[in-house]
Amino acid sequence: MRETENDLALLIDAAQAAGEIATQHFGNRPKAWEKSDGQGPVTQADLEIDAMLKARLTAARPEYGWLSEESTDDLERLERARVFVVDPIDGTRAFIDGQKGFAHVICVVEHCKPVAAVVHLPLLGHTYSAASGQGAYLGARPLQVSQRSSISGAQILVARPQLAARHWPGGVPECNRHFRPSLAWRMALVAEGAFDAMLTLRPTWHWDIAAGSLLVCEAGGVVSDGTGARLCFNLPEPRADGIIAAGPALHAALLERRNP
Repeated sequence: MRETENDLALLIDAAQAAGEIATQHFGNRPKAWEKSDGQGPVTQADLEIDAMLKARLTAARPEYGWLSEESTDDLERLERARVFVVDPIDGTRAFIDGQKGFAHVICVVEHCKPVAAVVHLPLLGHTYSAASGQGAYLGARPLQVSQRSSISGAQILVARPQLAARHWPGGVPECNRHFRPSLAWRMALVAEGAFDAMLTLRPTWHWDIAAGSLLVCEAGGVVSDGTGARLCFNLPEPRADGIIAAGPALHAALLERRNP
């Protein structure tokens, strides 16, 4: 437990340092370009933050592996008991467009499971954190998921295409739809109880969801992939088949609509 607490303190400090770099670039038209294979945009800020985090974190924990959206993947990470899973800027499009809802996302995964996590939104002044068995927090405030059980009228963070009828054999959820640019932030908002659920049914990279999954679970919620299967992180192919995060009753109700 002491090791996890120490890791969490390390992650919080690193995320704040990432926020300082992002703040310097924000609104100053950082150099940006599209990655190959339709993977979306990247900016000079993403790469600077990635380099800083990799140097800082692996120097502090040289025995840990490394998995990041902006680093070349090294499958040697599969041989490590603990691995840093990082998204230097989650919500890069928002960052480029001058929106403040981007996040720095850092997680430690041990044997498939997240054990320490931070989601830091520097321009909104929000730092979400969690450690295995120790709860989830926004700053010093403990978090708890919504206890809502009914889908009808639920406040759900979901992109409109994910509510197409073909995804919901049991009927499209009759919810109030909302959206935020950062996937990790959406999960943090569910952990906070600010929204009842979040979901996406598209393939989802581990660096976007590992930290948020620990936040939601430590706040009393349930997280699965889009089919209801348990999530396992730091796989050779680091993607999940979508994600559903909510309080226990609402999570079950959403899965019932997916798999009637």
